Amino acid sequence: MLHTLDQFEISTAQESYLQDQLNKVSRSFALVIPFVENPLRNYLAASYLLCRVVDNIEDCLHSPLEKEKRFAEFSELLQTPQRAAEVLSLWGKKDWAGLTDFEERIMGVQEGRMLWEIYAAIPSDERAVIRHWVSVMAEGMRQLNNPTTRPYLINRRGIQVLETKVDYDAYCYFVAGTVGHLATELVVQHYSIPNEIAAVLRAGAEACGRSLQKTNIIKDFVEDLERGICYLPDAWLREADLAPLALQGASLEWTAMVLNDVLEELRDATDYLLALPYHAAGYRRASLLCLLPAYETIHLAAKNAAILFTPAHQFKISRLTMARCLADSEAMLFDNSAIDAYSRRQTKAIQNDLLARVSLQA
Repeated sequence: MLHTLDQFEISTAQESYLQDQLNKVSRSFALVIPFVENPLRNYLAASYLLCRVVDNIEDCLHSPLEKEKRFAEFSELLQTPQRAAEVLSLWGKKDWAGLTDFEERIMGVQEGRMLWEIYAAIPSDERAVIRHWVSVMAEGMRQLNNPTTRPYLINRRGIQVLETKVDYDAYCYFVAGTVGHLATELVVQHYSIPNEIAAVLRAGAEACGRSLQKTNIIKDFVEDLERGICYLPDAWLREADLAPLALQGASLEWTAMVLNDVLEELRDATDYLLALPYHAAGYRRASLLCLLPAYETIHLAAKNAAILFTPAHQFKISRLTMARCLADSEAMLFDNSAIDAYSRRQTKAIQNDLLARVSLQA
């Protein structure tokens, strides 16, 4: 049974705006979101774009003091989106160095105002969910600029590095685990999910976001280094004598540790998906289209373990593999046994690939 009270509708122009903006900032999310039923689809699309505004504030080259002001203004907008024209006019006069052209445009009136108009039109219950979890994300990102609060960043050879595994997990919680919680609360409301199942989903919500974030952290390791940051914890890097920071590689045992940490998160994300009722078909499909490519990406990393954390560190699943994920997601949509078997098969294959390469190295 779907939640039908307080229905939400937006114009065709607003729908097109959401899809166009998603295509600019995340083609993978833009691919997934159309499978979700409305109005949940538009809630999630608007939420994702709000999260990208948070990312933009953190990623720009403003001073810590200026970022504090932007985060405060963003928090005001979450409470009072009717002030969007005023705040975005102010933002439009700022230098958003460090952002791409389309990232900068959504911070101004011309391309940013419609996002806040859509957000303001979302029914109060759903908007409260979005406001809460985007606020938690924004607060976590703000804390990155505060040396007295977690997640802690330290300077290692001129690169900003998360200090410990606790900081690594905290960072992934703030930037992605919060999104898992946000989506879960909206999903529970939209599909009228019973309390017992909702409790299971809430318990696994963070893993859904963290697993995808950690997958991307490994995939984008070199790109992040070029920006002067490393999200893998210093405590781990010191075990590898800091060699990954210089792109001098790492032992296969160390690489296996990093990948196995992601596998644990992916298994928890799989259990979350298995708890989603079959009537939540659109969100199950979207979740599969996040989970399957993540498993394939980590499997590809395991196959290329010998060159990870070197200048040759570059791997991305092919279009053919993505097409297979699309087909598999359709075939497994209403078959939890098949999803569970896929997860276990992928985990075993990844671990076997890593073990085989460790044996060869020995």
